[in-house]
Amino acid sequence: MLATLTGTALQLGGGFIELAIAFLVLALIAYVVGAQGIAGISMEIARILVIVFIILAIISFFL
Repeated sequence: MLATLTGTALQLGGGFIELAIAFLVLALIAYVVGAQGIAGISMEIARILVIVFIILAIISFFL
């Protein structure tokens, strides 16, 4: 039963890092094109997703 709970906890962080990388790439492309507003928003979303990923990774590590 503990292995099942641990496996479930480790799956909570899935997808956040991929989304963060996608928003980072979007921000870089928008910056190069000249859309600083979209680049700033994309960087902020990427930053939040990385923070959520790190928090979930730490929580799943201790569970």
